[in-house]
Amino acid sequence: MSWFDFDWVDAFSDTAFGGNGCAVVHGGAHLPESVCTAFVRETSLVECTFTGPSDVADIRVRYFLASREIPFAGHPTIATVAAMRHRGMISGDALTLETGAGIVSIQLHGDQIEMTQIAPEFGTRVPEDLVAAAIGLPASAIISPPQMVSTGLPFCITVLRDHAALRAAQLNVDALQRVAETAGYAGSDMAEPFLVTLQGATAQGDTFSRLLLAPPSPPEDPFTGSATGAMAAYLWKYGLMPKESFVAEQGHDMGRPGQATVTRVGPTDAMTGIKVAGRGFVLMRGQTDLPDSLQ
Repeated sequence: MSWFDFDWVDAFSDTAFGGNGCAVVHGGAHLPESVCTAFVRETSLVECTFTGPSDVADIRVRYFLASREIPFAGHPTIATVAAMRHRGMISGDALTLETGAGIVSIQLHGDQIEMTQIAPEFGTRVPEDLVAAAIGLPASAIISPPQMVSTGLPFCITVLRDHAALRAAQLNVDALQRVAETAGYAGSDMAEPFLVTLQGATAQGDTFSRLLLAPPSPPEDPFTGSATGAMAAYLWKYGLMPKESFVAEQGHDMGRPGQATVTRVGPTDAMTGIKVAGRGFVLMRGQTDLPDSLQ
């Protein structure tokens, strides 16, 4: 057993209890997956990060769900940098993170933390009827062909007609498996539809989104930075977003409002990256005693 410093950060928010929470365990990147996922389950958060030294970047960051390690996630990236800055571990206004999805560049603009996600990869298009069944809506609620898109982590980007459809969506886990099989992720929870509408939750927003999650994760994610980057790439590719930079909103109906500024890098037909920026509020800090392995 060893003691590790940790910070609990609300990402994509500048106030307590907004955005999406993430616990950042400093110096814990060497711990095995079983210990890290058990820690996530203990917190009841969607994701947590564990940091450590890197030979290729300023710091290494590992990302964990309650069930497994994933290569990258957006709100935990914002949370990790906010935690490090709060502890005085960052000098200057730029740093790099070694992640499972590659090197992620970070820029600090005042209290805004901006991450540059990797160039989008556009994958399988999934039939509207399969996605509609997975979210409990008629196919007519979907206004653009759903498609798998990744800027570090894949999501099935699904554009809905209005807020009423967005709020009515309910996850059908069995039907979600059929989406995963069609998208090439059979037996995985990596094909969740990221639902987006082309109207903000507030007057400041340009989009409003939801991400429904399968067990053992909590049923819904308050704010999803990686999916926001993938969603933005989709909207730009198909001419659904005229702005080069826009405000994405998520979590408002959960009582955890979150907001990010999303900016395209490169032209719509040859994007080289997606910048996603947001704030982080350090809600609590402490120490956790974690084992080197689980019996």
